[in-house]
Amino acid sequence: MTSKFRHVALIGKYHASSAGPTGDSLRQALEDIAHLLERQGCEVVLEAETASNTGIAHYPVLTADEIGSRCDLGLVVGGDGTMLGIGRRLARFGTPLIGINQGRLGFITDIPFDAYRTTLPAMLQGEYEEDLRPLMHAKVVRDERTVYEALAMNDVVVNRGATSGMVELRVEVGGRFVANQRADGLIISSPTGSTAYSLSAGGPMLHPSIPGWVLVPIAPHTLSNRPIVLSDATEVAVEVVSGRDVSANFDMQSLASLLHGDRILVKRSEHCARFLHPEGWNYFATLRKKLRWNEGGS
Repeated sequence: MTSKFRHVALIGKYHASSAGPTGDSLRQALEDIAHLLERQGCEVVLEAETASNTGIAHYPVLTADEIGSRCDLGLVVGGDGTMLGIGRRLARFGTPLIGINQGRLGFITDIPFDAYRTTLPAMLQGEYEEDLRPLMHAKVVRDERTVYEALAMNDVVVNRGATSGMVELRVEVGGRFVANQRADGLIISSPTGSTAYSLSAGGPMLHPSIPGWVLVPIAPHTLSNRPIVLSDATEVAVEVVSGRDVSANFDMQSLASLLHGDRILVKRSEHCARFLHPEGWNYFATLRKKLRWNEGGS
């Protein structure tokens, strides 16, 4: 049978320090998956950093931008961190992504490695569930100039240095003053990121279909300063009032050092990441498996 996807890019783990496959195990995994794709009639290419990290040399190599403009599908092998990295880069192209997880179960790389042989063929024939995840667009404004810009899929985090005290942050939503918050930091999380750092800081889980964000203080000085769910149609502004070694992190994969008076402006991006899941996938099944709800149940 002919695959619905003609040109498929294989993307492996980006960062050697994160969980997941490295070295020979990643190379073997990618080669095994490539052979399956070829049997399904797909033309396989490798993402450039993946090819460099693994030494696989017998497939064409493309940059992320070239994948976005030339490929019908990206197939990611690794964990959620790998998917976040490539998802941000391919979102503006609308390239769909399938995630195969090696290591811990991921929320967005949700196909276990030992199941890809039985799962992928049906998905390549068009039997899948599509899941759109809006991105966040953030910028750092200093003296009315934008000094840093980034996209985030999970969260934008403003926090203190490792050895410094609390920070004070002025928060505005839709141009309206909310509060000056004294805390270790502040998380602005998307529904996708609500099961990541936001959850560990006491924030709620948001279903991916909700057009909202959650604002979560990290270890707030005032205990009544609680997480709040916001519409993602409004811009959130965070101004650094005081604190030392303050920084802004974007999906914990890029960082900007901040000065007093800097403003971090976060709004919904025009781009969405497109995830494809096996037919029958649903968000609650992922939560049950990842968070071990109702262990022993169906």
